[in-house]
Amino acid sequence: MKAQQKDRDLAQRIFGPIVANVDQCDSIARTLRRAQMVLHRWNELECGTEQGHIEEATGPDGIPYYIFRPAGWMTSAGWAQPKGRPIADRRSGAIKRVIIACAAADLHYYHQPDPRGCSLYVSTAPLNDSNYTNGIACI
Repeated sequence: MKAQQKDRDLAQRIFGPIVANVDQCDSIARTLRRAQMVLHRWNELECGTEQGHIEEATGPDGIPYYIFRPAGWMTSAGWAQPKGRPIADRRSGAIKRVIIACAAADLHYYHQPDPRGCSLYVSTAPLNDSNYTNGIACI
């Protein structure tokens, strides 16, 4: 299925088959679906892949770091830890776009951080960690 058709399907699930402004609904659905893909990939990288993982910023700079595998190695001086490299915080940008899209459509959202399922749910009713599955998965 092409991306445009996925956007249209999500718009119909959120707004119903008959809407007044189809272009605006498709645009909101596209924003939500793309943000869900970014959030899902970020969640996967937080858990770690074979190449490395994301460590959230704990220092004063507030920047997340990508740590490459292996997690460390032995040197003549002892155990060496990888330093990693700073990466762009794509999660914050995706959440900002979701907030704007949901405000425009009068929706509520829930970001589910587990990478084993959909990362973004929306609904007309408020969502929390115990009822987010009542919302519409933005896939």
